[in-house]
Amino acid sequence: MTETAASSSQGTPRGDTPAKAGMFARLALFLRQVIAELKKVVTPTRRELVNYTLMVLGFVVLVMLIVSALDFVFGNASLFVFTDKPEQ
Repeated sequence: MTETAASSSQGTPRGDTPAKAGMFARLALFLRQVIAELKKVVTPTRRELVNYTLMVLGFVVLVMLIVSALDFVFGNASLFVFTDKPEQ
């Protein structure tokens, strides 16, 4: 449990308001929490990193193809609708 969650779950007696922590105390708490979260970070292995990179690049290419196809379709549709056709 984090320090703020642990301290806020204890509650206070009625009519007694908790003292607000000073700016430096809040900053120190924030930095401790940031360091605690950074310790939880797991560095991916080389194989995982390559797999993730390939998945992202594949997804980007797929989205590019979809957007390009839609652009082509809507571009041709707008040209068809808004251009003058010679009468024959």
